[in-house]
Amino acid sequence: MDISENIKKYKDELPENVKLVAISKTKPNEDLVEAYNAGQRILGENKIQEMTDKWEELPKDIEWHMVGHVQRNKVKYMAPFVSLIHAVDSLKLLKEINKRAKQNERSINCLLQIKIADEDSKFGITSEEAREILNSEAYSKMENVKVIGLMGMATFTDDEDQIRSEFKYLKSVFDKFRDEHPDLQELSMGMSGDYQIAVDCGSTMVRIGSSIFGARNYN
Repeated sequence: MDISENIKKYKDELPENVKLVAISKTKPNEDLVEAYNAGQRILGENKIQEMTDKWEELPKDIEWHMVGHVQRNKVKYMAPFVSLIHAVDSLKLLKEINKRAKQNERSINCLLQIKIADEDSKFGITSEEAREILNSEAYSKMENVKVIGLMGMATFTDDEDQIRSEFKYLKSVFDKFRDEHPDLQELSMGMSGDYQIAVDCGSTMVRIGSSIFGARNYN
């Protein structure tokens, strides 16, 4: 697996306005360094402890994205350094992120995760719940957290029409929300298997892991 070649391939292929988040979960630091040396600066992890360990060891100009489900009691570990949290699915979680960001004298960007897939296993909230959060008084008072967009994961299926309709739905929600909240700029959708459809549907950020780093070993 040639990590630098793979990164170059994606950078060449993706439109300029689409950011590549290289999902480096479970991968050793030397793989991340190879990605870094190929010019990749945005890395995504799904476990806070693993991300924190890597942050301590690796160059400080890496932008760390938390892409997995977040437990509130672990926010404090990543608050000193995380750049973007992709999967915020409650006002309670936003409050915790705001509190921990404040303690670290920084502001943390977040995306609200909208559930667009059929599967029960996927986390996320409805578009109505997301709108309630954005319009809430509680959110308006938060000074150390900023919702800058939405994230969604399509159903894991070979049916491209279904994937496309889920992504199109999320894009339409994003466009509506952005009329009311111009701060919303990022739409994170698309992974190794469906990123091309996501880009066609208006994604500004794709999350690619195994196609860059190779299959994962979860042992």
